[in-house]
Amino acid sequence: MSFVQNNFWLIMIAVTAAFMLVWPSISRRVSGVGEVQPAEAVQKINREDALVLDVREDNEYRAGHIPNARHIPLSQLASRLSELEKFKDRPIVVNCRSGARSASACGTLSKAGFNVFNLRGGIIAWEQASLPVEK
Repeated sequence: MSFVQNNFWLIMIAVTAAFMLVWPSISRRVSGVGEVQPAEAVQKINREDALVLDVREDNEYRAGHIPNARHIPLSQLASRLSELEKFKDRPIVVNCRSGARSASACGTLSKAGFNVFNLRGGIIAWEQASLPVEK
């Protein structure tokens, strides 16, 4: 017990760090938004006719994107949701550069009733998996 009393702040820092490491995983499960690796995304595209939605900015998209990806920057997503209504019956794989902006977009789309999946690692992971990119 004296160890805990003498090292209270050290223990609190360790507990806080552990919580911060597991929080992203917990929040994704609670939100109901799934994550897919690049290979899983390819399967969804090929087997389930998933739509790929790229939420990066225009210059990032022009530098290289997943083939046949639909482009709506995250800053415009809320005002352009109507463009995606016809895809409500299909899964949507959302990507950005690393997966952070697309996670935010997934939250918006999920609340609007879409079946969404965040591409874990974004276009960086896609390229590292040696998957095709269009320019």
